[in-house]
Amino acid sequence: MKNSDKTPLLKASGLRVSYGIGGGIFSRAKKTFNAVDGVSFEINRGEIVGLVGESGSGKTTTGRAIIRLAPLSEGEIFYGGEKISGLSDADFMPYRKKIQMIFQDPFNSLNPRMSVLQIISEPLGIHFKKMGRAERRERVAQLLETVGLPPDCMARYPHEFSGGQRQRIGIARALAVEPEFVICDEPVSALDVSVQAQIVNLLEGLREKLGIAMLFIAHDIAVVEYLCDRIMVMTRGKIVETGDAEDVCLRPRHPYTKELIASVPKF
Repeated sequence: MKNSDKTPLLKASGLRVSYGIGGGIFSRAKKTFNAVDGVSFEINRGEIVGLVGESGSGKTTTGRAIIRLAPLSEGEIFYGGEKISGLSDADFMPYRKKIQMIFQDPFNSLNPRMSVLQIISEPLGIHFKKMGRAERRERVAQLLETVGLPPDCMARYPHEFSGGQRQRIGIARALAVEPEFVICDEPVSALDVSVQAQIVNLLEGLREKLGIAMLFIAHDIAVVEYLCDRIMVMTRGKIVETGDAEDVCLRPRHPYTKELIASVPKF
């Protein structure tokens, strides 16, 4: 789904996220570990781009840096042509409505003390302050239907749902403020295989229905190939290959990409 506007929805340029390691009581020397090391990419409106690599490759940190859950050491981030890196928290607030995140663990990403109604309506209270209680409840009901859950479940709590249902609640929460761009941080890796396909198909349907662009982070290149328009392959904090999903999977160029593809089980 392409947009006539040539300006990418999201542009990352030279992103670096660094952490100091080592040192201590007897040694003050510290080394710097670059979890993300000079990463650049663009994502267009309505496009799903996969970011794939093994655990520890830096892919999740990249996503978290975009949404300010990880500190950006160097680089610039642009959204709709406007620079958003370096903004104050107050100036960045409008972009929190446009950029949302679906987290990997559906069990720990939902507050167990809050009902489904409270979980999904919380961002509505932050970003739509004039929305009344009845209107928020109606919006939550619509969101639950969108992600395939019955509206009458809004009075229930997270422990009453399966992992796949919890992830649907997390997706509904991310959609509540009508974002243009969603970062999906391994949204199916903690789910049973039978449920993974349901969530992937749900995300694909949301892109078609709502035109949402996504950064889909995963370690399973087979899932990424099915869902994504383009794939970026990441290892040791760097993107080593990028291209159309079919080209990357059928004609990989980098040795690491070839290893990832070779590791996919054949049935």
